Amino acid sequence: MTVDVLTLLANVVNPVNFSIMTAGVAGGIVVGALPGLTATMGLALLIPFTFTMEPIPALMMLGGVYVGAIYGGSISAILISTPGTPSAIATVFDGFPLTRKGKAEHALVTAAFTSGVGGVFGAVILLGIAPPLARFALAFGPAEMFWVAIFGLTIIATLASKSLVKGLIGGLLGLLLSSIGLAPIGGDMRFTFGFWQLQGGIDLIVGLIGLFCIPEVFHMLEKKGEKRYFELYKPQKGVARSTIIELIKKPVLLLRSSIIGVIVGIIPGAGGNIAGILSYDQAARWSKHPEEFGTGIIDGVAASESANNAAVGGALVPLLTFGIPGAPPAAVLLGVLMIHGLRIGPELFTTFGHITYTFLIALIMANIVMFVLGFYGARQVARMVNLPENLIAPIVALLCVIGSFAIRNNMLDVGIMMSFGFIGYVTRKLGFDPGPIVLGLILGPIAEIGLTRAMLLGKAAGSIWVVFFTHPISIVLIILCVLSLLWPVIVRERTKRRIQRGEKVGVE
Repeated sequence: MTVDVLTLLANVVNPVNFSIMTAGVAGGIVVGALPGLTATMGLALLIPFTFTMEPIPALMMLGGVYVGAIYGGSISAILISTPGTPSAIATVFDGFPLTRKGKAEHALVTAAFTSGVGGVFGAVILLGIAPPLARFALAFGPAEMFWVAIFGLTIIATLASKSLVKGLIGGLLGLLLSSIGLAPIGGDMRFTFGFWQLQGGIDLIVGLIGLFCIPEVFHMLEKKGEKRYFELYKPQKGVARSTIIELIKKPVLLLRSSIIGVIVGIIPGAGGNIAGILSYDQAARWSKHPEEFGTGIIDGVAASESANNAAVGGALVPLLTFGIPGAPPAAVLLGVLMIHGLRIGPELFTTFGHITYTFLIALIMANIVMFVLGFYGARQVARMVNLPENLIAPIVALLCVIGSFAIRNNMLDVGIMMSFGFIGYVTRKLGFDPGPIVLGLILGPIAEIGLTRAMLLGKAAGSIWVVFFTHPISIVLIILCVLSLLWPVIVRERTKRRIQRGEKVGVE
């Protein structure tokens, strides 16, 4: 066993393999930082280059790209309020407000450190207990996925901190937008208005770019001549050390967020975006000062980044054991495994064990490399956006157009992106937050597919009630939904009691 472990480590630290992996991580960070260029796209573009490569360096390179891209999305999320990847959605909530406060360095250091922590945690879990976790993921049927989506929608209560009513309206708008295109079950055409290009629905990345980025472009143009947020990013001596020390003092936050990321990652179809949002929600709920979330605190960035990077390892659990990708980038890796003749299942850990375990150990190393490159490299990427508004605004707008067009080579997507941008700009002026809209857009298809399939199963079984309300996992999720809805009330009552105790102490 010792010889095998040493052999695996030798494969990872082999100069050629390690250099290829490091290049993959660096390239992934750049891809993730550019709005519209997702981890899935980066992996897909590199597949042709792996045809002539051996399986180990090919998987190490693509694993590095995956890890780097998920982290890279936080850089643009923090600096220009534009999540470079869907996984960085929740990072915007506190990352960009920190930049506005002149604390971009704090946010970037937090993202690099917690991404490394979450990524290593997820990779270790993947290496140690992949088969049991994969079996647990397979226990989620259509009804369970429906309740997972409903549980996710209850997070609107946290995201819409200013107005619950406006948050619910935004969530409903997101659900409505998610229904555009062909029905996932039945194939009915819905709300396409004669545009065949809308048959595939609204691409999530297009919606994200429009809702988060274009309003900020308008905001930059409005504030021309005033204090420039991008100038506020200047490396400050001692900030990195103090920020890391502060994060180390929050082990519960990091552990909870990483666990959430792994669990969400192993559920097929969930992905890092839901992991980040769920983790952010739980961090706010368990915080002693939940009202500070969304105003610019490192806890929000830490919760999101540790979770979405931990979800990388989680997403690979069902992929490597049962061939079920937990996220779109994992689906690309499935294609690479098949191209190189690696059969999914028990043989992957026996016959091809030397390749599989080398890849798993390489993922741990890739996260460490990602932390180092992110810690120092984020500053270099930051300089690309440290420009005056009259320069950065057209650059960001150009990236938005290129990114939204490149996803499906469709000019209609550019028009949809601009429409979403206008909607996001107007709704922000009216006090609506884009978070609930995006949440509805993400969870809509998951809820619809789960509901439809579960109802069909219930009809076949003779009782819809049995399918939805009797399975143990469904019962647990229903309880979580109820607790999630009641939690704001519980927090409000707890705050009142603390205030009352403080008044009594003051009188005495």
